[in-house]
Order: sequence, then C-alpha cells, then structure tokens
Amino acid sequence: MNRPNYNDLLAFVAIARERSFTRAAARLGVSQSALSHTVRGLEARLGLRLLTRTTRNVSTTQAGERLLQTIGHRFDEIDAELAALSALRDKPAGIVRITAAEDALESVLWPKLAKLLPKYPDIQVEFDVSASLRNIVADRFDAGVRLGEQVEKDMIAVPISADMRMAAVASPAYFARRKPPKTPRDLTGHACINLRLPTSGGLYAWEFERRGRETKVRVDGPLAFNSTSPIVVAALAGFGIGYLPETMVRAQLAAGRLVRVLEDWCPPFPGYHLYYPSRRQQSPALAVIIGALRHDGAR
Repeated sequence: MNRPNYNDLLAFVAIARERSFTRAAARLGVSQSALSHTVRGLEARLGLRLLTRTTRNVSTTQAGERLLQTIGHRFDEIDAELAALSALRDKPAGIVRITAAEDALESVLWPKLAKLLPKYPDIQVEFDVSASLRNIVADRFDAGVRLGEQVEKDMIAVPISADMRMAAVASPAYFARRKPPKTPRDLTGHACINLRLPTSGGLYAWEFERRGRETKVRVDGPLAFNSTSPIVVAALAGFGIGYLPETMVRAQLAAGRLVRVLEDWCPPFPGYHLYYPSRRQQSPALAVIIGALRHDGAR
C-alpha cells in the first residue's frame, strides 16, 4: 500500500500555528499561492474545511483544531528525534564488532583503542579474537583486521600498522645446545614449534625470501599450537625455534630472553589493515575508530 505524502499536513500545521499564510510561507520557504493550493487540496481530500480565512487573519475550524491537536505534537516528536540522531554525529555511540587475530589485537588495536575509548563512553567494541579468515558480511561484523595481502578486493582497506616482518626466535638456552641455522633449510635439523592453521587445519609452512628468492620450509618439532601466544611461551622455555610476527617478540629480543636467527631471510611485507564492506555505510562510531587506528604513514 502506498503511504500518503504528509507535506500537506505539515503545511496545515504551520499555517494553524502561525495563523497567517504569509508567516507560514516564509517559515516553510514556499510561496503563499503554493501554500494555499496545498491546503485546498488537503481539505478536498478530507472533505472537511480546516481553516477560516478572513482579510486579517486565519483561524482553525472545529475540525481543523482537532486535527492540529492530534498531529501537531507528533510532528514535534519526530523533529526532536531527528535532532537527537543528528547529534550522534558529534557524539558517536553504539556497538562496533571487529574480528582480528591475537597479535593484531595486542600490538595494534588495543594500544590505540585504550587511548580512544575513554573519550567516547557511548561506544562499545566487541572483539572476536580469531586467526580464522572470517566472512565479516555473513557473520555480521562491522570490520575485520588482516594482513594487507589477505584483504579481499571488494573491501575498503585502511592501513593500521607499518610494514611487518617475521622473526625466527629461540631462547639462549636452546642455542647453547644447538648450532643456530644459517639458511632456512637448516631448520629441518632443529626442533621447531609449529602453528596449525585454523582455516585449513594444516601446519603453517614457514616462508622466507632473500634477494628475490622465496623458500618455504615445513618444519618439525615437539609442539604445535593453533594460536601464536603459546609459541612465544614455548620458545622462552627452550622447547625450540618459533616463527612469529616481529611485533610479538620485540620486547623479549630487546631483553635478551630470545635470540633471533635468519633475519636477512625475513623481508618486510604489508602490515595490518582494517577492512569493511564498500557497500555498507559507516556508522559514526566506526568512523571514529577508523580515524584512531589509521596508521600515521597513511594519513
């Protein structure tokens, strides 16, 4: 069923309140003749006379007064709600759902959002911490975080970190027992801590590159995990070599608790990007979060 056009009702309310076609026309930004034509059309549609016109003033009939009292305050309520919604542009609010891997949350998202969120108490952020490549549209996330090369082409992607590098690391105690590898192929003779991929279920093949030459190595060892944080713990405990994003082990390397090997085989690659569907309109809350997370080099 087609909904009626309420412009004629708005015109009637303006005239009834102003008690003047001249003032109502100025308020609505239309001509007096157009306003008069609109009201005549409304009266014809209802089959009732709503206004009494004299040379000096305009007053409502009994039917007109009843209509004014019935609908006038409802239009006022609509105007007030629209004004309140407009205010959300200045005071973003609501829930923003983001899916991200553990390292992205710890190294990029949390440090920045911990500074932002106290300024916006009406924004709530719900994190899905997962290494799986979730379908953010089907799973109803507002945004996701992946490495730049993993973002699908139909998404809008915003860089939120600098380029990254991987790091092959082990404890000093481990290398006191074993000679450090000089090339990726040497890893086959070492105890390595594996990562089981949540998407395919297979073990991650460690990827290296040097002087344009790419090498993948399938390693073996006593432990395998389906997330990266336990790999750091196991490497610190001397169980073998772990292969992790540099951001996860930077503090341990600086403190000498871990030792890095094969550094010249680990070139930079595109860092983390926050992405969201190009066809979905940004909420004010998501826009604020994107602005806070955007990498300085991408501003």
